Amino acid sequence: MAAKPPQDEVEAETSVTPPLDVGRLGDLLGFHLRMAHVAIYRDFAETMEDLGLTQKQLAVMELVAGNPGASQIDLANTLGTDRATMMALVNRLAARDFIERRPSAADRRRQELHLTKAGQAMLIRARKLIDTHEQRFIDLFSRDEMEALLAALKRIYKRN
Repeated sequence: MAAKPPQDEVEAETSVTPPLDVGRLGDLLGFHLRMAHVAIYRDFAETMEDLGLTQKQLAVMELVAGNPGASQIDLANTLGTDRATMMALVNRLAARDFIERRPSAADRRRQELHLTKAGQAMLIRARKLIDTHEQRFIDLFSRDEMEALLAALKRIYKRN
């Protein structure tokens, strides 16, 4: 039988420490965007845990569903990721039988991506969970605030 730690150690472990002074970070847009991203990412990961899908994998599945026949390069360009990362994402989804590669009829060097029946079924399941996940954050804002927030975020990443 393991010995119990001294009471003062238990109290030290369970006591709540005051939050750190974030100093200059509190005035940085990037810091707040990162903190918001972390909050959304954690909730998303919890929500999708049973399905075993990541944000990036679901983004790929959504793009393929909306753009049957798109290539890995098309997806990489849209998501702002490199080709190697996209290839690994597509490989993982193909290994789970959610996406299949088909040679292009117009250009045999090009591989077209399509959702499989299993991929379509998984996307339907995932969308229901995503809707619930999204609503938890949308509910924090009025309709006008949400529209303004989305417009502001788009302005940041579309400025290039």
